[in-house]
Amino acid sequence: MIKLTTNKSLYKELKNKQDSFGDRLSLFLFHFAFILKEFKNDENNKELQDLYDFNFRQLELSIREIGYGDQSINKKMKDYINTFHAIISEIHFWDNMKFEKKRDCVGVFLQNFNNTEYLVNYFDNFKDDLKKNNLKSFIKSVNTQ
Repeated sequence: MIKLTTNKSLYKELKNKQDSFGDRLSLFLFHFAFILKEFKNDENNKELQDLYDFNFRQLELSIREIGYGDQSINKKMKDYINTFHAIISEIHFWDNMKFEKKRDCVGVFLQNFNNTEYLVNYFDNFKDDLKKNNLKSFIKSVNTQ
């Protein structure tokens, strides 16, 4: 997912020409939300839960390394988890949304991006790619232990 999130084409039309931690995190959370949405079934529940726990544990470790204190970390993690769940709620009916609604959805979470149309098309294609693969193909290099 980090490889997907660091795709330079996603950042070509930033409003202030410099991506931030928040921009990268939001793109990461969008990718992760689509993965959870696409692969959610009884067969994948444990792996998806492990992946969810792993991702947010790694996020917490990353913000600790930046130097935030415990109280700040707790607040930030709550904000990040709430944002992630809001993204999941917004994309729940992605396949049935009109393009304009998808653009608005992306724009809410990715406010530093000028070309949200490009991002909608990107995530439409990403979702199609997910349908052609299985969960193991996306997490084969992730060790959640």
